[in-house]
Amino acid sequence: MVAKDAFVFLNESRTITTGAGWNDAAVEKLWLYNLHYFDDINAESAVTRREWHTSLIERWIEENPPGYGNGWESYPSSLRIVNWIKWAMNGGKLSPRAIASLAIQIRFLCDRLEFHLLGNHLLANAKALIFAGAFFEQDEGGVWLSKGLAILRREIPEQILADGGHFERSPMYHGIILEDLLDIENIGKAFGLGAMIKAETIGNMRSWLEAMCHPDGGISFFNDAAFGISSSLTELNRYAEKLKFPVQKALPNGVLRLAESGYIRLQTNDVVLLVDTAPIGPAYLPGHAHADTLSFELSLYDQRVMVNSGTSCYGSGLERLRQRGSAAHNTLIIDGQDSSEVWGGFRVARRAKVTSLRMSEVDDGYFIRASHDGYRRLSGRNIHARSWLLNNDSLVIEDDVTGMFTVAEIRFYLHPDVEINEVDVSAGTVSLRLPRGEMVEVVIQGGDLLLEQATWHPKFGVATPNFCLVASLTGTKIKTLIRWGESV
Repeated sequence: MVAKDAFVFLNESRTITTGAGWNDAAVEKLWLYNLHYFDDINAESAVTRREWHTSLIERWIEENPPGYGNGWESYPSSLRIVNWIKWAMNGGKLSPRAIASLAIQIRFLCDRLEFHLLGNHLLANAKALIFAGAFFEQDEGGVWLSKGLAILRREIPEQILADGGHFERSPMYHGIILEDLLDIENIGKAFGLGAMIKAETIGNMRSWLEAMCHPDGGISFFNDAAFGISSSLTELNRYAEKLKFPVQKALPNGVLRLAESGYIRLQTNDVVLLVDTAPIGPAYLPGHAHADTLSFELSLYDQRVMVNSGTSCYGSGLERLRQRGSAAHNTLIIDGQDSSEVWGGFRVARRAKVTSLRMSEVDDGYFIRASHDGYRRLSGRNIHARSWLLNNDSLVIEDDVTGMFTVAEIRFYLHPDVEINEVDVSAGTVSLRLPRGEMVEVVIQGGDLLLEQATWHPKFGVATPNFCLVASLTGTKIKTLIRWGESV
């Protein structure tokens, strides 16, 4: 909130001067959802905007009659209920009218819990009921609290996997859910309700998120993921420690397999490699999945080098479909098709399944090999297999494809800060310069190399120019050698 009637969400600025603005059909629905969340009333330095916030709450009540418009849908209702209660507990003054509205919102939500969507939406509903039950305390509050806790007890074992990952397998949504659970623990302490979340659950979730972050502290971009939506790893760890959860140990060098989630982290002193051998998510909830099977991200010397393309929009448009497709990720594409059939804004038809995963330590590094069957639906009934061999100064990636095909290509997206130093297309070599001056060489063997301009989407509403290395297979196998350090 940048003025009394001005807002910036998803990197887009708008003023809302009339009641109709809350539900303007010409505005992206996700932007309007953010308007109804009321996140700013609990943001950093929110106390300096308290007069605006007080006015905005009263205005929302006046301009959003019960049951009408985006703001009364269950997900934005859940986030707004929690934010109003947090604000009141942190010194904000809810008027009698606002208290009455809050109760109406909670009753309305109770009849529209998102059991049809499940996942992070249902956990958000449960959190709102727990906050409401603690805040109102009386008989009706007790019903809300019991209902919220019952959902929470049912959903945590379903949604939080044994390795600590959230089952939708998006690092961004994992961060949101971790903060939700910390908030629930916090309000339990504030109202003397006792421990709400097991310490083991919080610890596992924090470890999983750290494993899925790059050395710069930011999340990796698998499935729906963007910066600025969930709190950072540093912020979440600070919050957990304030709630008396123990300090997390730093991740050691070596191989860390997140077995239930399907991700693998390889780490040496100068390298972090994150590998996707995951399913697209729970079978009944693929809405935030991308066709990114066997993709990877790479950091060298604490700097991102190869990145998946990210997420800048929701909805059902062509750009949303492109960003979810295989060609927007560091993986192999056969005949222009996606490894999993993403469609609409949040749908997936036939899904790739990872098979034959093998991992081992070798003399001076680590080896991973896996295959997937996502292209078996094509006429060539293709199988894509990929291996990664990582040591101190090189990464060798080998891709091979069984079955007939017309065109197969691998794509490697470079972080925007990585400079192209020199390209020799005929030799299949590219020389890269990292932001701090380190040199990296990429050599393609068994494919024709092209350099394409592309875009990276680190935040909603943002498209940052970058480059993509594209190699078309000349046979059924292709090898990519990435070298750094003294070997370059």
